[in-house]
Amino acid sequence: MPLVTPLDASHDPETRELAAFFNETLGFCPNSVLTMQRRPAISKAFINLNKAVMANEGRVTSALKRMIAWVS
Repeated sequence: MPLVTPLDASHDPETRELAAFFNETLGFCPNSVLTMQRRPAISKAFINLNKAVMANEGRVTSALKRMIAWVS
C-alpha cells in the first residue's frame, strides 16, 4: 500500500498533456509522476527534466538511455 496514493492521470490537464511523453516512450505513466501531481510544479519540472534528458541531441540514442536508466 503506498504511503501517498497516486492521483488519476486526468487530475491535472497540463500534467496529463506532459505525461503523454511517458505514454509514448514507456507505454505508461509512472506512479511517481501521478503522485507528484499533488504538487503540480514538481510533476511538471520532473517531466520536463526527463524530456530534456531523453532528447536525441547527441550520439546516445533514447533506447540506450532507457537501458541505462533501467540498469541503474
